[in-house]
Amino acid sequence: MSLRRGFESKTLRSETHSAQLSAALLYGSFGLLMFGPLAFGAVEPWSIFLVELGSILLTGLWFAKQWIDGEISILWNPLFPPMLAFFALIIAQIAFRLTVYRHDTVSQALLFSAYGLLCFLVTQSLLRASQAKIVAVILAVYGFAVACFALLQGVAPNGKLYWLREPLMGGWIYGPYVNHNHYAGLMEILVPVPLVIAASQFTHDKTRIAAGIAATIMVSTIFLSGSRGGMLAIFMELAVFIALLSRQKRAVRFALGGGAFAIVLVCLLVWLGGHELTTRVTSISSEAKGEISGGMRLSIDRDTIRMFTHRPVWGWGLGTFPVVYPRFRSFYTNFFINEAHNDYLQFLAETGVLGFAVIAWFLFTLFRQIRKKARKWSTDVSGAVTLACTLGVVGMLVHSFVDFNLQIPANAALFYVFCSIASAPPLLQRSRKRRQVTSEEEQLVPTSEVV
Repeated sequence: MSLRRGFESKTLRSETHSAQLSAALLYGSFGLLMFGPLAFGAVEPWSIFLVELGSILLTGLWFAKQWIDGEISILWNPLFPPMLAFFALIIAQIAFRLTVYRHDTVSQALLFSAYGLLCFLVTQSLLRASQAKIVAVILAVYGFAVACFALLQGVAPNGKLYWLREPLMGGWIYGPYVNHNHYAGLMEILVPVPLVIAASQFTHDKTRIAAGIAATIMVSTIFLSGSRGGMLAIFMELAVFIALLSRQKRAVRFALGGGAFAIVLVCLLVWLGGHELTTRVTSISSEAKGEISGGMRLSIDRDTIRMFTHRPVWGWGLGTFPVVYPRFRSFYTNFFINEAHNDYLQFLAETGVLGFAVIAWFLFTLFRQIRKKARKWSTDVSGAVTLACTLGVVGMLVHSFVDFNLQIPANAALFYVFCSIASAPPLLQRSRKRRQVTSEEEQLVPTSEVV
């Protein structure tokens, strides 16, 4: 008997430790994802190192959990094959000297490995609907807090990050980012989280109202940041969301809520933005790509296409754009052009047709999985989570035509993790089952349910 009790006690301790490690993996992964934006987008060597180190340490925790469980259990994600194929392509560029600057390609390979590890860890640890609800609330509160900080900084700016640090190469500071377009990219990913919470049936009315307010503040900062690519992306997200809402049976209720959202948003923008916002919006048609100066983005696009034609199969090497581009630049400028301002063209030039084909495979697989999961978003937690991730992904994909958010580690990590969540297997939910009751119990309780 004592041996049996000892065995049961040991088993219970193992299960407790395993559950604690699972929680550490889940919240540690999202903690690392939330660290990136606060560290100026994780674009500096020290912050990149911390992101990479954090992903390795979290992976060590995952192995520790497998050791405690006594088996290696891997939950599969349909995006893993294209992710592994892309990694194999980069390894081939390095191993066969197909990159023009090995150091930069190795650095990018390490960074993409960190993205892949985070996607893997979130897939393994985000398993239940209850976990997703907690993470959604955390991300909504986090996005709201960052937006409030950006508003406060916009009211009293001094040209420094956190009012303390002056950017080395200048920039258009908004929130914790040197570049206002990248702040808009962060909000594009996070806004759908409180937006879906506000329209879902899984929370109380007070929570939905609070989520709606948070979404309004976050959307307003995209406009106030002055990012025209961000404005275009959020319009696309809202258009997709409204189209889905119009199919619901409670369309009238959602229409009233959407109208209130729009009214509050416009009033907030007029109050805080004023003439500067109006000027910025009206300049879109006449200066659609002139944010660098004089329409240089269109010239960079053309130059990047010429780069691609010189190495169409394997590309120049991941991360080598700033090294190679000066050879193809067709205009004079004092600016250092370190990115293509078009993620699609930059990936095409750096990884060639092979890399672009893998990216197309990745997106095709993603949206095929989304189509299966998001149909019942209004009544299913897994579907609601998928919809929130999908809207953020769509916004980022639209913005990537005119900017380089996917070259910013903090935004790229969130983007890839959201893709992984959207394509992962459905979340486990607590189900109610009926059991047989005796005649005596039936006299006391008509129906009895156990969870």
